[in-house]
Amino acid sequence: MKILVASDLHGSAYYAEKLLERYLKENAEKLILLGDIYNHGPRNQLPKDYNPMQVAQLLNGVKDKLLVVKGNCDSEVDNMISEFSFANDLILLSGNKSVFLTHGHVYNKDNMPKTNFDAMIYGHFHTGFIDRIGQTVVANAGSLSLPKNHTKNSYIILEDDQIILKDIDGNEIDKTKI
Repeated sequence: MKILVASDLHGSAYYAEKLLERYLKENAEKLILLGDIYNHGPRNQLPKDYNPMQVAQLLNGVKDKLLVVKGNCDSEVDNMISEFSFANDLILLSGNKSVFLTHGHVYNKDNMPKTNFDAMIYGHFHTGFIDRIGQTVVANAGSLSLPKNHTKNSYIILEDDQIILKDIDGNEIDKTKI
């Protein structure tokens, strides 16, 4: 199964539209968002075309293909405009590998979960990368709307036992097998 994993839209209608374009071009079967969907957050500048209601409309249009993890900027009121639920974390199998998906404000490469997984994918820090800690692949999807530390607007493709980090134009930045 091919899954597109993205994070940290922060209310950008422009990047929500770009995300859905990439989702179609990638021909992914599922779309997973790792939090911070609508609110820009107090430490961030306003992203391009900040319009949380339009983002909600766009995402509600693909709710049957969507799984969403709650981020630190997501609130209870976000449920009122969303036709999908927010999970605290997700665990899935990709190929025969276990993958833990979270926002990143609790669990990340500096605070790994106590349960062992083959891979952990998160967002929160707005810096896309793929790394390995011991036997666990650790990846950050980056941010589609507000990348930091000179990283690109990015997302991840998870397919079978492979993690691929791509920029918003679909160009491969990095990849690894789980």
